[in-house]
Amino acid sequence: MIARIIAAAFGGYALAALASVAPLALPVDVSQAVLAGMLASFAVYAAAVIWVFAARSAARAWGGLLAAAVPLLLAAGKVWLAGAA
Repeated sequence: MIARIIAAAFGGYALAALASVAPLALPVDVSQAVLAGMLASFAVYAAAVIWVFAARSAARAWGGLLAAAVPLLLAAGKVWLAGAA
């Protein structure tokens, strides 16, 4: 149960943070992307918490969070690397 709580708190937060940055990679105005990312992060965090406690095991919960984080990390990485250049 502790692993699920940690996954919900920290894994959900990390997923929501990635979801808030990823829309900046879209070809839209920056202000719209920021607003979309902020709104999406609340839904992503809630969905992550629900997923963690609905999964059959803690390992499956972590795996689901990781699977959802990979495409978001790719989009967010593109934004971060473009900002560094």
